[in-house]
Amino acid sequence: MGRQFWNTQLLDVLVEVDRRAGITPHFKSFMTRENMPRDQLQQRLLLCLYGLGTNTGLKRVAAGQDGVGYSDLKYVRRHYIHRDALRAANAAVVNATLAARRPDIWGEGTTSCASDAKKYAAWDGNLRTQRSIRYGGDGVMIYWHVERRASCIYSSMKSCSSSEVAAMIEGVLRHCTSLSVEKNYVDTHGQSEPGFAFTHLLGFKLMPRLADIAHQRLYLPNMAFAAQVPNLAAVQAQRSIRWDLIRQQYEPMVKYATALRLGLADPEAILQRFTRANAQHPTYAALCELGKVLRTIFVCEYLHREEVRREIHEGLNVIETWNGTTNFIFFGKGGEISTNNLEAQEISMLALQLLQNSLVYVNTLMIQRVLGSETWRQRMTAEDWRALSPLMHHHILSR
Repeated sequence: MGRQFWNTQLLDVLVEVDRRAGITPHFKSFMTRENMPRDQLQQRLLLCLYGLGTNTGLKRVAAGQDGVGYSDLKYVRRHYIHRDALRAANAAVVNATLAARRPDIWGEGTTSCASDAKKYAAWDGNLRTQRSIRYGGDGVMIYWHVERRASCIYSSMKSCSSSEVAAMIEGVLRHCTSLSVEKNYVDTHGQSEPGFAFTHLLGFKLMPRLADIAHQRLYLPNMAFAAQVPNLAAVQAQRSIRWDLIRQQYEPMVKYATALRLGLADPEAILQRFTRANAQHPTYAALCELGKVLRTIFVCEYLHREEVRREIHEGLNVIETWNGTTNFIFFGKGGEISTNNLEAQEISMLALQLLQNSLVYVNTLMIQRVLGSETWRQRMTAEDWRALSPLMHHHILSR
Protein backbone atom coordinates (compact mmCIF):
# COMPACT_ATOMS: atom_id res chain seq x y z
CA MET A 1 0.00 0.00 0.00
CA GLY A 2 2.94 2.31 0.76
CA ARG A 3 4.24 1.89 -2.78
CA GLN A 4 0.85 2.82 -4.25
CA PHE A 5 0.71 6.08 -2.29
CA TRP A 6 4.36 6.81 -3.13
CA ASN A 7 3.74 6.23 -6.87
CA THR A 8 0.67 8.43 -6.85
CA GLN A 9 2.47 11.20 -5.03
CA LEU A 10 5.42 11.25 -7.41
CA LEU A 11 3.05 11.20 -10.35
CA ASP A 12 1.25 14.15 -8.79
CA VAL A 13 4.56 15.99 -8.72
CA LEU A 14 5.04 15.32 -12.43
CA VAL A 15 1.48 16.40 -13.24
CA GLU A 16 1.88 19.62 -11.26
CA VAL A 17 5.12 20.48 -13.00
CA ASP A 18 3.53 19.81 -16.39
CA ARG A 19 0.72 22.19 -15.48
CA ARG A 20 3.07 24.95 -14.37
CA ALA A 21 6.16 24.55 -16.59
CA GLY A 22 4.78 22.69 -19.60
CA ILE A 23 6.58 19.37 -20.02
CA THR A 24 4.37 17.48 -22.47
CA PRO A 25 4.17 20.19 -25.19
CA HIS A 26 7.83 19.48 -25.96
CA PHE A 27 7.02 15.92 -27.08
CA LYS A 28 5.96 15.88 -30.71
CA SER A 29 5.24 12.88 -32.90
CA PHE A 30 7.54 11.94 -35.75
CA MET A 31 4.45 11.34 -37.85
CA THR A 32 2.77 14.02 -39.95
CA ARG A 33 -0.62 13.59 -38.26
CA GLU A 34 -1.69 13.18 -34.64
CA ASN A 35 -5.10 11.60 -34.12
CA MET A 36 -4.84 11.08 -30.37
CA PRO A 37 -6.64 13.65 -28.19
CA ARG A 38 -4.15 15.84 -26.38
CA ASP A 39 -5.46 15.10 -22.87
CA GLN A 40 -5.17 11.37 -23.53
CA LEU A 41 -1.68 11.84 -24.94
CA GLN A 42 -0.70 13.95 -21.93
CA GLN A 43 -1.72 11.17 -19.52
CA ARG A 44 0.21 8.53 -21.43
CA LEU A 45 3.28 10.73 -21.81
CA LEU A 46 3.44 11.34 -18.08
CA LEU A 47 3.00 7.63 -17.34
CA CYS A 48 5.80 6.80 -19.79
CA LEU A 49 8.11 9.42 -18.28
CA TYR A 50 7.39 8.06 -14.82
CA GLY A 51 8.08 4.46 -15.87
CA LEU A 52 11.33 5.43 -17.59
CA GLY A 53 12.50 7.83 -14.87
CA THR A 54 11.93 5.39 -12.01
CA ASN A 55 13.24 2.44 -14.07
CA THR A 56 10.13 0.41 -13.21
CA GLY A 57 9.31 0.02 -16.91
CA LEU A 58 6.17 0.57 -18.96
CA LYS A 59 4.65 -2.84 -18.20
CA ARG A 60 4.70 -2.24 -14.45
CA VAL A 61 3.19 1.23 -14.85
CA ALA A 62 0.46 0.02 -17.21
CA ALA A 63 -0.49 -2.78 -14.80
CA GLY A 64 -1.60 -0.22 -12.22
CA GLN A 65 -3.69 1.95 -14.57
CA ASP A 66 -7.26 1.47 -15.75
CA GLY A 67 -7.89 2.03 -19.45
CA VAL A 68 -4.19 2.27 -20.37
CA GLY A 69 -2.41 -0.83 -21.63
CA TYR A 70 1.21 -1.65 -22.19
CA SER A 71 0.76 -1.38 -25.96
CA ASP A 72 -0.61 2.15 -25.54
CA LEU A 73 2.41 3.29 -23.55
CA LYS A 74 4.80 1.50 -25.90
CA TYR A 75 3.26 3.35 -28.85
CA VAL A 76 3.69 6.72 -27.14
CA ARG A 77 7.24 5.86 -26.08
CA ARG A 78 8.21 4.89 -29.62
CA HIS A 79 6.62 7.84 -31.44
CA TYR A 80 6.91 10.76 -28.99
CA ILE A 81 9.76 10.32 -26.50
CA HIS A 82 13.24 11.06 -27.79
CA ARG A 83 16.42 12.69 -26.52
CA ASP A 84 15.90 16.20 -27.91
CA ALA A 85 12.39 16.42 -26.44
CA LEU A 86 13.63 15.27 -23.03
CA ARG A 87 16.46 17.80 -23.04
CA ALA A 88 13.99 20.56 -23.97
CA ALA A 89 11.61 19.47 -21.19
CA ASN A 90 14.45 19.46 -18.66
CA ALA A 91 15.52 22.94 -19.75
CA ALA A 92 11.94 24.16 -19.36
CA VAL A 93 11.70 22.83 -15.79
CA VAL A 94 15.10 24.29 -14.82
CA ASN A 95 14.20 27.69 -16.31
CA ALA A 96 10.87 27.65 -14.48
CA THR A 97 12.68 26.86 -11.23
CA LEU A 98 15.18 29.69 -11.73
CA ALA A 99 12.37 32.13 -12.53
CA ALA A 100 10.26 31.10 -9.51
CA ARG A 101 13.01 31.41 -6.88
CA ARG A 102 12.71 34.15 -4.32
CA PRO A 103 16.02 35.91 -3.67
CA ASP A 104 15.10 36.60 -0.03
CA ILE A 105 14.97 32.82 0.57
CA TRP A 106 17.51 31.32 -1.84
CA GLY A 107 19.83 34.27 -2.30
CA GLU A 108 20.73 36.10 -5.48
CA GLY A 109 20.90 34.25 -8.78
CA THR A 110 23.81 31.85 -9.04
CA THR A 111 26.32 31.65 -11.87
CA SER A 112 28.03 28.44 -10.78
CA CYS A 113 27.48 24.72 -10.97
CA ALA A 114 29.16 21.53 -9.82
CA SER A 115 29.80 18.48 -11.97
CA ASP A 116 30.56 14.92 -11.02
CA ALA A 117 29.99 11.39 -12.31
CA LYS A 118 28.17 8.45 -10.79
CA LYS A 119 28.38 4.84 -11.90
CA TYR A 120 25.20 2.93 -12.74
CA ALA A 121 25.05 -0.79 -13.38
CA ALA A 122 24.16 -1.63 -16.98
CA TRP A 123 23.91 -4.57 -19.32
CA ASP A 124 27.24 -5.46 -20.88
CA GLY A 125 26.22 -6.30 -24.46
CA ASN A 126 27.06 -2.86 -25.82
CA LEU A 127 30.14 -0.73 -26.46
CA ARG A 128 29.42 1.82 -23.72
CA THR A 129 29.39 -0.53 -20.72
CA GLN A 130 32.83 -1.08 -19.20
CA ARG A 131 34.33 -2.31 -15.96
CA SER A 132 35.04 0.59 -13.63
CA ILE A 133 38.47 0.58 -12.03
CA ARG A 134 37.48 3.12 -9.41
CA TYR A 135 34.04 1.78 -8.41
CA GLY A 136 34.26 -1.86 -9.51
CA GLY A 137 31.76 -3.82 -11.57
CA ASP A 138 30.42 -3.27 -15.07
CA GLY A 139 28.40 -0.18 -15.83
CA VAL A 140 28.22 3.29 -17.32
CA MET A 141 28.97 6.72 -15.92
CA ILE A 142 26.37 9.48 -15.84
CA TYR A 143 27.97 12.89 -15.54
CA TRP A 144 25.67 15.41 -13.85
CA HIS A 145 25.92 19.21 -13.87
CA VAL A 146 24.01 20.61 -10.88
CA GLU A 147 23.80 24.28 -10.00
CA ARG A 148 24.08 25.61 -6.45
CA ARG A 149 20.38 25.22 -5.63
CA ALA A 150 20.10 21.63 -6.88
CA SER A 151 18.66 21.94 -10.40
CA CYS A 152 20.45 19.69 -12.89
CA ILE A 153 21.20 21.72 -16.01
CA TYR A 154 22.80 18.92 -18.05
CA SER A 155 23.54 15.21 -17.99
CA SER A 156 25.60 12.98 -20.24
CA MET A 157 26.16 9.23 -20.32
CA LYS A 158 29.75 8.09 -20.79
CA SER A 159 31.80 4.94 -20.58
CA CYS A 160 33.81 4.42 -17.40
CA SER A 161 37.07 5.27 -19.17
CA SER A 162 35.80 8.54 -20.66
CA SER A 163 37.44 11.84 -19.77
CA GLU A 164 35.61 13.61 -16.96
CA VAL A 165 37.25 16.87 -18.02
CA ALA A 166 35.66 16.53 -21.47
CA ALA A 167 32.26 15.74 -19.92
CA MET A 168 32.59 18.80 -17.67
CA ILE A 169 33.30 21.09 -20.65
CA GLU A 170 30.49 19.56 -22.69
CA GLY A 171 27.90 20.20 -19.99
CA VAL A 172 28.83 23.85 -19.51
CA LEU A 173 28.71 24.50 -23.26
CA ARG A 174 25.58 22.50 -24.13
CA HIS A 175 23.19 22.88 -21.18
CA CYS A 176 20.70 25.16 -23.05
CA THR A 177 19.15 26.65 -19.90
CA SER A 178 19.01 30.31 -18.91
CA LEU A 179 21.81 29.80 -16.35
CA SER A 180 25.06 31.55 -17.22
CA VAL A 181 27.90 29.42 -15.85
CA GLU A 182 30.93 31.40 -14.68
CA LYS A 183 32.34 28.83 -12.21
CA ASN A 184 32.39 25.05 -12.30
CA TYR A 185 33.26 22.97 -9.23
CA VAL A 186 34.78 19.53 -9.76
CA ASP A 187 36.50 16.89 -7.67
CA THR A 188 40.21 16.18 -7.98
CA HIS A 189 39.84 13.77 -10.91
CA GLY A 190 37.72 16.28 -12.85
CA GLN A 191 40.59 18.66 -13.55
CA SER A 192 43.83 18.68 -15.52
CA GLU A 193 46.24 21.21 -16.97
CA PRO A 194 44.54 21.20 -20.42
CA GLY A 195 41.23 21.44 -18.54
CA PHE A 196 42.34 24.62 -16.78
CA ALA A 197 43.50 26.04 -20.13
CA PHE A 198 40.34 25.23 -22.09
CA THR A 199 37.95 26.50 -19.41
CA HIS A 200 39.87 29.79 -19.29
CA LEU A 201 39.71 30.13 -23.08
CA LEU A 202 36.00 29.28 -23.01
CA GLY A 203 35.25 31.98 -20.46
CA PHE A 204 34.50 30.19 -17.20
CA LYS A 205 36.56 29.30 -14.15
CA LEU A 206 37.48 25.77 -13.15
CA MET A 207 37.44 25.31 -9.37
CA PRO A 208 38.49 21.81 -8.26
CA ARG A 209 38.65 20.33 -4.79
CA LEU A 210 42.33 19.42 -4.52
CA ALA A 211 42.70 16.27 -2.45
CA ASP A 212 46.33 16.07 -3.61
CA ILE A 213 47.17 19.61 -2.53
CA ALA A 214 50.41 18.39 -0.89
CA HIS A 215 51.74 17.29 -4.28
CA GLN A 216 50.98 20.52 -6.15
CA ARG A 217 53.89 22.60 -7.43
CA LEU A 218 53.95 26.35 -8.04
CA TYR A 219 55.35 27.59 -11.35
CA LEU A 220 56.99 31.01 -11.14
CA PRO A 221 56.81 33.60 -13.95
CA ASN A 222 60.62 33.54 -14.09
CA MET A 223 63.39 32.05 -11.98
CA ALA A 224 64.62 35.49 -10.88
CA PHE A 225 61.36 35.85 -8.97
CA ALA A 226 62.39 32.90 -6.78
CA ALA A 227 64.69 35.13 -4.74
CA GLN A 228 61.67 37.23 -3.68
CA VAL A 229 59.76 34.25 -2.31
CA PRO A 230 62.35 32.11 -0.49
CA ASN A 231 59.70 30.56 1.80
CA LEU A 232 58.14 28.85 -1.21
CA ALA A 233 61.31 27.06 -2.25
CA ALA A 234 60.02 23.67 -1.08
CA VAL A 235 56.92 23.82 -3.33
CA GLN A 236 58.40 25.56 -6.36
CA ALA A 237 58.76 23.77 -9.68
CA GLN A 238 62.25 23.34 -11.05
CA ARG A 239 61.59 25.68 -13.97
CA SER A 240 59.51 28.73 -14.80
CA ILE A 241 56.66 29.15 -17.28
CA ARG A 242 57.56 28.98 -20.97
CA TRP A 243 55.78 32.14 -22.07
CA ASP A 244 57.27 31.98 -25.57
CA LEU A 245 55.49 28.65 -26.23
CA ILE A 246 52.13 30.11 -25.15
CA ARG A 247 52.63 33.09 -27.49
CA GLN A 248 53.59 30.86 -30.43
CA GLN A 249 50.59 28.54 -30.02
CA TYR A 250 48.01 31.15 -29.04
CA GLU A 251 46.11 31.05 -32.34
CA PRO A 252 45.84 27.21 -32.49
CA MET A 253 44.61 27.15 -28.87
CA VAL A 254 41.93 29.73 -29.66
CA LYS A 255 40.99 27.75 -32.79
CA TYR A 256 40.36 24.58 -30.77
CA ALA A 257 38.44 26.49 -28.09
CA THR A 258 36.26 28.16 -30.75
CA ALA A 259 35.53 24.77 -32.33
CA LEU A 260 34.34 23.54 -28.93
CA ARG A 261 32.18 26.59 -28.31
CA LEU A 262 30.50 26.42 -31.73
CA GLY A 263 29.91 22.67 -31.49
CA LEU A 264 32.17 21.91 -34.44
CA ALA A 265 34.20 19.43 -32.38
CA ASP A 266 33.42 17.03 -29.55
CA PRO A 267 35.28 17.76 -26.28
CA GLU A 268 36.11 14.07 -25.88
CA ALA A 269 37.71 13.95 -29.34
CA ILE A 270 39.70 17.15 -28.75
CA LEU A 271 41.05 16.08 -25.37
CA GLN A 272 41.95 12.64 -26.66
CA ARG A 273 44.38 14.38 -29.00
CA PHE A 274 45.95 16.26 -26.11
CA THR A 275 47.19 13.58 -23.74
CA ARG A 276 50.61 12.58 -22.46
CA ALA A 277 50.86 10.17 -25.37
CA ASN A 278 51.14 13.26 -27.62
CA ALA A 279 53.43 15.19 -25.30
CA GLN A 280 55.49 16.47 -28.24
CA HIS A 281 52.48 18.16 -29.86
CA PRO A 282 53.29 21.91 -29.64
CA THR A 283 49.67 22.93 -29.01
CA TYR A 284 49.35 20.34 -26.24
CA ALA A 285 52.57 21.63 -24.69
CA ALA A 286 51.26 25.19 -24.86
CA LEU A 287 47.93 24.18 -23.28
CA CYS A 288 49.86 22.52 -20.44
CA GLU A 289 51.91 25.68 -19.94
CA LEU A 290 48.78 27.84 -19.79
CA GLY A 291 47.22 25.27 -17.46
CA LYS A 292 50.27 25.48 -15.17
CA VAL A 293 49.82 29.26 -14.96
CA LEU A 294 46.12 29.01 -14.11
CA ARG A 295 46.55 26.12 -11.68
CA THR A 296 49.34 27.98 -9.84
CA ILE A 297 47.07 31.02 -9.45
CA PHE A 298 44.21 28.80 -8.28
CA VAL A 299 46.36 26.87 -5.77
CA CYS A 300 47.51 30.15 -4.21
CA GLU A 301 43.93 31.35 -3.94
CA TYR A 302 42.79 27.95 -2.66
CA LEU A 303 45.35 28.01 0.15
CA HIS A 304 45.00 31.67 1.02
CA ARG A 305 41.21 32.03 1.17
CA GLU A 306 39.11 29.76 3.36
CA GLU A 307 35.90 31.03 1.74
CA VAL A 308 37.05 29.61 -1.62
CA ARG A 309 37.54 26.15 -0.09
CA ARG A 310 34.18 26.40 1.64
CA GLU A 311 32.47 27.49 -1.58
CA ILE A 312 33.87 24.52 -3.50
CA HIS A 313 32.91 22.04 -0.79
CA GLU A 314 29.36 23.43 -0.59
CA GLY A 315 28.95 23.16 -4.36
CA LEU A 316 30.19 19.56 -4.44
CA ASN A 317 28.03 18.62 -1.45
CA VAL A 318 24.98 19.60 -3.52
CA ILE A 319 25.88 17.19 -6.29
CA GLU A 320 26.60 14.44 -3.76
CA THR A 321 23.07 14.96 -2.44
CA TRP A 322 21.78 14.82 -6.01
CA ASN A 323 23.52 11.48 -6.54
CA GLY A 324 22.02 10.14 -3.33
CA THR A 325 18.51 11.20 -4.37
CA THR A 326 18.80 9.36 -7.69
CA ASN A 327 18.98 6.12 -5.70
CA PHE A 328 15.58 6.93 -4.25
CA ILE A 329 13.93 7.75 -7.59
CA PHE A 330 15.67 5.28 -9.93
CA PHE A 331 14.71 2.26 -7.84
CA GLY A 332 13.33 -0.13 -10.46
CA LYS A 333 15.30 -3.25 -11.42
CA GLY A 334 17.77 -2.61 -8.63
CA GLY A 335 18.92 0.63 -10.27
CA GLU A 336 20.37 -1.24 -13.27
CA ILE A 337 19.96 0.23 -16.76
CA SER A 338 18.42 -2.84 -18.36
CA THR A 339 18.91 -2.25 -22.09
CA ASN A 340 21.72 -2.50 -24.60
CA ASN A 341 20.25 0.15 -26.89
CA LEU A 342 22.44 3.24 -26.46
CA GLU A 343 19.64 5.70 -27.20
CA ALA A 344 17.32 3.93 -24.75
CA GLN A 345 20.03 4.22 -22.09
CA GLU A 346 20.22 7.99 -22.62
CA ILE A 347 16.44 8.28 -22.51
CA SER A 348 16.40 6.54 -19.12
CA MET A 349 19.03 9.01 -17.89
CA LEU A 350 17.13 12.05 -19.19
CA ALA A 351 13.81 10.81 -17.77
CA LEU A 352 15.48 10.36 -14.37
CA GLN A 353 16.86 13.89 -14.63
CA LEU A 354 13.38 15.19 -15.51
CA LEU A 355 11.74 13.48 -12.53
CA GLN A 356 14.35 14.77 -10.13
CA ASN A 357 14.27 18.31 -11.56
CA SER A 358 10.48 18.21 -11.18
CA LEU A 359 10.86 17.24 -7.53
CA VAL A 360 13.28 20.14 -7.02
CA TYR A 361 10.82 22.56 -8.68
CA VAL A 362 7.86 21.50 -6.55
CA ASN A 363 9.97 21.48 -3.36
CA THR A 364 11.19 24.98 -4.17
CA LEU A 365 7.60 26.24 -4.41
CA MET A 366 6.55 24.41 -1.24
CA ILE A 367 9.47 25.75 0.80
CA GLN A 368 8.81 29.28 -0.43
CA ARG A 369 5.17 29.00 0.54
CA VAL A 370 6.05 27.83 4.04
CA LEU A 371 8.78 30.44 4.56
CA GLY A 372 6.48 33.13 3.24
CA SER A 373 4.96 33.04 6.72
CA GLU A 374 6.77 35.31 9.15
CA THR A 375 6.17 32.79 11.93
CA TRP A 376 8.23 30.14 10.19
CA ARG A 377 10.92 32.58 9.09
CA GLN A 378 11.50 33.64 12.70
CA ARG A 379 12.05 30.01 13.69
CA MET A 380 14.85 29.58 11.14
CA THR A 381 18.38 29.67 12.54
CA ALA A 382 21.59 30.40 10.64
CA GLU A 383 22.25 26.66 10.45
CA ASP A 384 18.75 26.09 9.06
CA TRP A 385 19.28 28.65 6.29
CA ARG A 386 22.63 27.14 5.40
CA ALA A 387 21.13 23.62 5.19
CA LEU A 388 18.06 24.70 3.22
CA SER A 389 17.78 22.59 0.08
CA PRO A 390 14.99 21.57 -2.33
CA LEU A 391 16.67 18.17 -2.74
CA MET A 392 14.56 16.37 -0.16
CA HIS A 393 12.25 13.40 -0.48
CA HIS A 394 11.24 12.57 3.09
CA HIS A 395 7.72 13.78 2.37
CA ILE A 396 7.50 11.22 -0.46
CA LEU A 397 6.26 8.01 1.13
CA SER A 398 8.78 5.18 1.02
CA ARG A 399 8.09 2.40 -1.46
